[in-house]
Amino acid sequence: MTFAPAGHTIIDAHCHAGKGDGLTGPWDTDAPLGDYLRRATAAGITHSVLFAAFSSDYARANRQVSAIVQRAPGRLWGFCFVNAARDRGRIAAMVREAVEVHGFVGIKVHRHDAPISREICEAARRHALPILYDVTGQVSQVELLATEYPDVPFIIPHLGSFSDDWKAQVALIDMLVRHPNVHTDSAGVRRFDLLLQAVRRAGPAKLLFGSDGPWLHPGLELAKVRALKLDNASERLVLAGNFLRLTAGARRRAGVIRRPRPLRGGLAGMRGAAAAPGR
Repeated sequence: MTFAPAGHTIIDAHCHAGKGDGLTGPWDTDAPLGDYLRRATAAGITHSVLFAAFSSDYARANRQVSAIVQRAPGRLWGFCFVNAARDRGRIAAMVREAVEVHGFVGIKVHRHDAPISREICEAARRHALPILYDVTGQVSQVELLATEYPDVPFIIPHLGSFSDDWKAQVALIDMLVRHPNVHTDSAGVRRFDLLLQAVRRAGPAKLLFGSDGPWLHPGLELAKVRALKLDNASERLVLAGNFLRLTAGARRRAGVIRRPRPLRGGLAGMRGAAAAPGR
């Protein structure tokens, strides 16, 4: 059985969760999901996609995220976070565990850890997973990824730059237009006109709604997508359809059915989970 997109379905495709093991800032320390989930529910967001906070051990961090997802299997999905440098040589095994044991439906990579590697791209290809890769404004590599791995979907969050690098975001829009496998999300994009330009030039099939919760308010991030004033069919793509399309194979293999349902034990039971902004 598969989940069919519906008008009321809204998927936040960018949210962190789980404790980090550092003390640099919230992104590698700890942050509760309770407020985020309450805000998301109040905004009408029916599902969220979780990946770990920064960690020196992503195998352990991914298992934490899995435990959180399993507490709300009708509400949450997981992505496997990997470090291209530290996890070198074991990425295939980590991704296989994430898919076959935890039912994860994508891979998360952050250039803050290390630039993405062929090892990661090959694992994504093997399991038909999208890669959400935060390039931290270094968008030129996306050109290589798109052409070397045309069968791997890439989601470049924040329109290429959480730090609001206008040049990087303009450059990424051109790549969205030219490469069928390059997508972006709306998380933390402050230059609204660039987000509007991305949709107008590349089309609504290239944009996913994301909040970068829990530190960015999911309701405010959703209002930004609503302000694009898309037609109903286009808005449904951005809010749910694009994510469901990009993860269709992984969700079928995992046998995951995603219907909105209450969290087990209520939202209060998620207070111990953590997340980070712009990561």
